[in-house]
Amino acid sequence: MKPLVWGIFSFLFAARALAGEVVYTVDCRGGGDFRTVQECFEALPSKPDGWRTVRILPGTYREKVTLDVYKDRVRIVGVGGPEKVRIVWNDHTGKVVDGYEMTTYDTWTVSIQADDVRLEGLTIENDAGRVGQTVALETRGDRIRVENCRLIGNQDTFYTKGYVSRIYVADSYIEGTTDFIFGPSIVLFDRCRIHGKADSFITAASTTERNLYGYVFRDCLVTADPLVERLYLGRPWKSTARTVWIRCELPAAICPEGWRDWHDAARKGDVFYAEYGCYGPGADRAERVAWSRALTDEEAAIYTPDRIFAKKTGSEQFREDWNPGADTPPKR
Repeated sequence: MKPLVWGIFSFLFAARALAGEVVYTVDCRGGGDFRTVQECFEALPSKPDGWRTVRILPGTYREKVTLDVYKDRVRIVGVGGPEKVRIVWNDHTGKVVDGYEMTTYDTWTVSIQADDVRLEGLTIENDAGRVGQTVALETRGDRIRVENCRLIGNQDTFYTKGYVSRIYVADSYIEGTTDFIFGPSIVLFDRCRIHGKADSFITAASTTERNLYGYVFRDCLVTADPLVERLYLGRPWKSTARTVWIRCELPAAICPEGWRDWHDAARKGDVFYAEYGCYGPGADRAERVAWSRALTDEEAAIYTPDRIFAKKTGSEQFREDWNPGADTPPKR
């Protein structure tokens, strides 16, 4: 960026800061501070002393985007909601870029590596198709909130990659084919729609043995494409995987046994797979695998945000408790 242009931007940002508002606007049509999301992310200050807001105006942003580890305390808002603001890319396993063949861990469309990040009103999509692993959103940081978003892909849509990471997902839509929600993070899904597009597995948690919580789905709606007949609630990427479904509506496509062991009987020993108060044609537990369980009322009562996201979730790894409803930055 030319020095004069950057000086103008700096002046505008300083003026907004003095007014008590630090806002960056991205517009692919040229009407904002930046044309691309990545340009904007690179301009954000490292380790800021307050929250910043990135407004993304309506449009399709075809780019691969990284919010690096130092760009924390940022609220990223799609203006007009997820139907109008789309970030789309098409990397997939086996794709060769500059002589390098991509693995699952390279295929993301958006990678959120910083702490204290909020995503609101966005569609994040990997549109490579059914050509292998195709991550749409990858998260690595701690205290990440995803609200009113759409995560679109096929295999491995949402990779919750961070081992020391707590994520709250609310009122969002997630779709995919195989293991389309996977990883080791502690994640609470509230009032989400989870949509399976193939006879396969919704989750593949790899919860560490240190944590009492892994994936928790509360009051979610599970749906499936019309031709889907055998959809599993989960299989363990790691033998200590933890996944719980609470008061969720489950379709007929959920197979009677509910869960699989990834063809490795040894993984049954330490997994924690449970359901409570679920309903719908796929909620009958009569034929569930013997190594899953139904929570009691008392057990289900502990699945609250203050416990799930507490500093002590079975280890000393988190520096502080986190209440995702109390960290709300000012609305812009």
